[in-house]
Amino acid sequence: MSFENFKLDPRIVRGLQAAGYEQPTPIQASAIPAFLAGRDVIATAQTGTGKTAAFVLPLLHKLLTHPKRGRTRALIVTPTRELAEQIHEVIKVLGKFLPVRSATIYGGVGMQPQVKALQRGTEVIVACPGRLLDHVQRKTAKLDQVEMLVIDEADRMLDMGFWPSIQKILRLVPAERQTLLFSATFNTKLKYLVGNHLRDPKRISQDIEAPADTVAHALYPVSQTMKPEMLLRVLKEISSRSVLIFTRTKRRADRVSERLERAGYTAVAMHADKPQNQRLRILEKFRTGSIPIMVATDIAARGLDIENISHVINYDMPDSATSYIHRIGRTGRATRTGDALTLMTWEDEDIVRDLNKILGAPVERRVLEDFQYDEPFLRQKAEPVKPKTLNGRHTVTVRRRM
Repeated sequence: MSFENFKLDPRIVRGLQAAGYEQPTPIQASAIPAFLAGRDVIATAQTGTGKTAAFVLPLLHKLLTHPKRGRTRALIVTPTRELAEQIHEVIKVLGKFLPVRSATIYGGVGMQPQVKALQRGTEVIVACPGRLLDHVQRKTAKLDQVEMLVIDEADRMLDMGFWPSIQKILRLVPAERQTLLFSATFNTKLKYLVGNHLRDPKRISQDIEAPADTVAHALYPVSQTMKPEMLLRVLKEISSRSVLIFTRTKRRADRVSERLERAGYTAVAMHADKPQNQRLRILEKFRTGSIPIMVATDIAARGLDIENISHVINYDMPDSATSYIHRIGRTGRATRTGDALTLMTWEDEDIVRDLNKILGAPVERRVLEDFQYDEPFLRQKAEPVKPKTLNGRHTVTVRRRM
């Protein structure tokens, strides 16, 4: 299948070509025809599958089919400021040749620039729930002409406590509308909450049980105290074009970033304590490659759409196999390949077992021959087997489970 099958407006096709889009991903191939046909949609898909373009492309096409300049006809609701900006960027890229305006609405920044954008007239609003409701209350945003409502990362909004705000938004938009809900998972509670708000929705599911097969996985068993040295060693083993490192806490993200800087790397920490404007600047520098290493908490695990991330390193194992999938979904996006490397301790074995089940095979465990492991590790280390080569250096795989 190609994008030509969708019979999109020629100006959108020009935008696709200019952006380098060649073939639709599976979620795009399933969701775009349903959206164009006017169906409500519930789509579950793993991260990195191209779901943003799956709703942006048909949304833009429908805006062009019956143009109404300056009226807010499409509303995209998302849980985080970063994701709102990324969706906005996709709209600008794919709508490069279109007379369609969009605006982002989220908290943590001043109201006035958003008010001005809304007053000028915008066909598409990309918003976080709380700030959007603030604008509605101030009468600076009107939702009474919304024809298309997209709820993105619905499961995450449920986890973050946004659902009461979503329910208010659902009551503010016209009942006669098209609704699309995108979610990484779709549990019973979410099904109950949306049941009365979608009309005979088409269900689309794309590989939500496993990470993308474009990602290679490896574990580096090590004690907690030796993690800083192991991280530096792993970075030497890889061709680090663009590396995203995950830690469990904000304080640890800062410490790891500072340690990397002392070791001569250009790195930056990213977490919720950073002011919003600073976070946007960090993301832009990471996206353009001026900062090749970003150390982040799980604030970056969902919705971060940077296509050239070559490696995700879990400095700390996430709290579940599902969280692992969300984290490593930042690399190997669409048709690109990537590597997911995890520093694991003995306390992480339960999550590793779950991960092995999801992947359908044990994850490779790498022991570096000349790394100075501490005594607790040596007591549990197994006999190494046939050496494997990783970017010109030797590693070994361990037979015994550790």
